[in-house]
Amino acid sequence: MTNKTIQTLNDKAWARWTALGLLAFAMFCSYIFMDILSPIKDLLQSTRGWDSTAFGTMQGSETFLNVFIFFLIFAGIILDKMGVRFTALLSGVVMLIGATINWYALTDAFIGSGLDVWFTNHLNYIPVFDELGISPFYEGMPASAKFSAVGFMIFGCGVEMAGITVSRGIVKWFKGREMALAMGSEMALARLGVATCMIFSPMFAELGGEISVARSVAFGVVLLMIALIMFVVYFFMDKKLDEQTHAEEEKDEPFQIKDLGKILTSSGFWIVALLCVLYYSAIFPFQKYAVNMLQCNLTFVEPDSFWASDTVTVLQYVIMIVVALAAFASNFSKKSVMKYGLMLVAIAALAVYCYMGYKRQSASAIFAVFPLLAVGITPILGKYVDYKGKAASMLVIGSLLLIASCFTTGVTITWVLGGVAVVCLILGCVFQFRNHPMTARMRRKNS
Repeated sequence: MTNKTIQTLNDKAWARWTALGLLAFAMFCSYIFMDILSPIKDLLQSTRGWDSTAFGTMQGSETFLNVFIFFLIFAGIILDKMGVRFTALLSGVVMLIGATINWYALTDAFIGSGLDVWFTNHLNYIPVFDELGISPFYEGMPASAKFSAVGFMIFGCGVEMAGITVSRGIVKWFKGREMALAMGSEMALARLGVATCMIFSPMFAELGGEISVARSVAFGVVLLMIALIMFVVYFFMDKKLDEQTHAEEEKDEPFQIKDLGKILTSSGFWIVALLCVLYYSAIFPFQKYAVNMLQCNLTFVEPDSFWASDTVTVLQYVIMIVVALAAFASNFSKKSVMKYGLMLVAIAALAVYCYMGYKRQSASAIFAVFPLLAVGITPILGKYVDYKGKAASMLVIGSLLLIASCFTTGVTITWVLGGVAVVCLILGCVFQFRNHPMTARMRRKNS
């Protein structure tokens, strides 16, 4: 008798990449909503009375429940106990609920409502959190900003839960295969979401000549509905995979309190955690305020100019998609001529995009180059890690590039010092990795 190997869904390239596409597109939609207000900060000030403090406080509320109420830890426990499918659906629902609250806070219907009055008179002082300077509210904060912060906090719980769930899902489908490329591709599509919101959020807010910030947020809410549908489709694909392997959905060992002790006493954990804190502290605040910073230093084209039209906005986005698709497809081209040809197409399209951004003098379109470059580069780096390794070296190079970018954008010395700290932590992380027993075993195996 001959033993026949049963081919499961994750053995088929089209199936696992379809599963990745569903998860990645859901994250694409969530990243759009995460930064949907960043390119229209000036409109929030003129139409809703949000100054920079109100805007920053509201945007910072996204992480409040995850960090200070430890929701992200609970999300990890839920993922361990309930599995990828349940947690993916839960995160999609939570994101949608938070986004809907955020949208309502910016509609005209909110103005003068009972909620408007309540939030004006309450949540002006939060004990302990106020003293520590980490409260998501403050006295004098516009009611719409307070209620929007509540929605953004809920959305933040969902999006961070989705982030760890998607990573777990990728591991499940790509374990033993092109995992780093898959993760790089997922992150690339998510970054394309940031670039997309930079292009379309101002366009929707000013559509038809009537300014409405709620219209931009509604665009994000619709996309989150689509994200939830993506998670539903993924649910059935993942269930089919488990049926083929005759196994229950993959779950970790039961959570125990002592597990937290093991994590918190690990030096490697603290090095990586502090690295992430410093890195995100440099990137995310800049991402929220960058468009408005550029707006203060640009001379805008006339509103009736061809370069200011919605047609150019859509055309520029089409070129952006060409950059993303060409760069992404180059990773899967086996022939050198096709591979480098696609890369040249991506570079040429990027040059055209940058030229159009210069002609438009659009702050949001110019800033979109930042995530757009990530779209092209991230899958390439992921593929390199799959075949060559050198992940630690990439971390060092990336941190050096971060410091260089801080200098070129004229950011304060605090940002530069933060970048230096990132480098120090990365070097420590590299040292830990090189001296880890598992690394030594890998070296002996490869030799």
